[in-house]
Amino acid sequence: MRLLLVSPRFPPSSAADSQRVRMLLPHLAAQGIAVQVLAVDPACVAAPLDPWQADGLPPDVPVHRVRARSLRWSRVPGLGSVEARCLGALARAGDRLLAQQRCDRVLVSTTAFGCFRLGARWRRRFGVPFVLDLQDPWVNDYYRHHPDIRPPGGRLKYAVADRLHRFHEPRVLRACSGLVAVSAAYLNDIRQRYPFTADLPCLEMPFPGAPEDFKRLDAIPTSDLPFDPGDGLIHWVSIGRGGADLAAALNGFFLALRRYASPALLDRLRLHFIGTSYAGAGSGVPTILPVAERHGLSHLVEERTDRLPLSITLASLKAAAALLVIGSDDPAYTASKLVPYLLARRPLLALIHACSPAVPLIQRCGGGTVVTFSSGELPATIAGAIDRVWLDQEQYTQLHPLDSVALAPHTAAGQAAQLSAFLRTCR
Repeated sequence: MRLLLVSPRFPPSSAADSQRVRMLLPHLAAQGIAVQVLAVDPACVAAPLDPWQADGLPPDVPVHRVRARSLRWSRVPGLGSVEARCLGALARAGDRLLAQQRCDRVLVSTTAFGCFRLGARWRRRFGVPFVLDLQDPWVNDYYRHHPDIRPPGGRLKYAVADRLHRFHEPRVLRACSGLVAVSAAYLNDIRQRYPFTADLPCLEMPFPGAPEDFKRLDAIPTSDLPFDPGDGLIHWVSIGRGGADLAAALNGFFLALRRYASPALLDRLRLHFIGTSYAGAGSGVPTILPVAERHGLSHLVEERTDRLPLSITLASLKAAAALLVIGSDDPAYTASKLVPYLLARRPLLALIHACSPAVPLIQRCGGGTVVTFSSGELPATIAGAIDRVWLDQEQYTQLHPLDSVALAPHTAAGQAAQLSAFLRTCR
């Protein structure tokens, strides 16, 4: 099978929405899939560069990169997103590739949702089936159901984007051949909105992890990490976005530390929240630190809103004394780095909504301690649960066994096999 993979923010850009396809690429050839990648030049992408990621790409996979409006255009309202600046260039490059050689499938994997329209364009012009990879919901009702929470980018910008998403989503889905999603809830929402998708092939595939990534981390010096693992302190690390929807888990966590943590732990504990904002470098607004301040624990917390290169992020997980997964109050949300957390093989505490797909994953695979909460759960209830399974008798030092057989379907190699089988059913 010949596959055109569209991933605008592709390595060496260290963007979160390229990580799934980056990890799967080295394993697709073994599944009989010949891949070409269509991406945007890293100079046009607002993400830090990480050559370490590009070093792990298979050398025989062609990567076609386009240039379009530079990042300077981001200052112009409506032109900040990568799809607004580069959609035309991606469309023209894809036209040329598909006109020159036969392609059996197109896979569009990105959170730059405007690029999903490319699949419909190429199906009309070339008759090639296309599949969409939903790493986030294209249309999201979360902020409609939580009007008290300010959406990313502000209410006006979000309202305009939401209107466009609701206009384009059904039109693209009518031509779509299949959907991949990190959460079954995303697929269920689409089926409820559009009954015509009832028979559309769908595959739930949470974010994977790549054991080979951790084998390449020895080249990362500890001096590049955001903390010193040998300074005698106890460093707990959490990676990924912040936001108001994490408030329930955060309030329970900080209340547990304040009420139940021993003075000996609090004297040495340092909490690192890394990459908590999607905003550009230096412009992110802290959302974790203010919660810690309300609990009188801000002196324990370092919040870095800027995204770090993935190599540094994974090395930080591996070097930490313990890891924290802070879950959303949105039941459909699952952390994109959950499997890498498990592969880092450190003591792990996951605070996750009881209905999140991350809960059964950890329960099957092991590797960590799970505290679940329900919508509207009191912080004191969450704090008590954290004390029982994490703080009491210093359980935060214990490494839980990991079932490698149960984890295998969630690794890059396992997902490559699932994806290849699925693509062959999409017509």
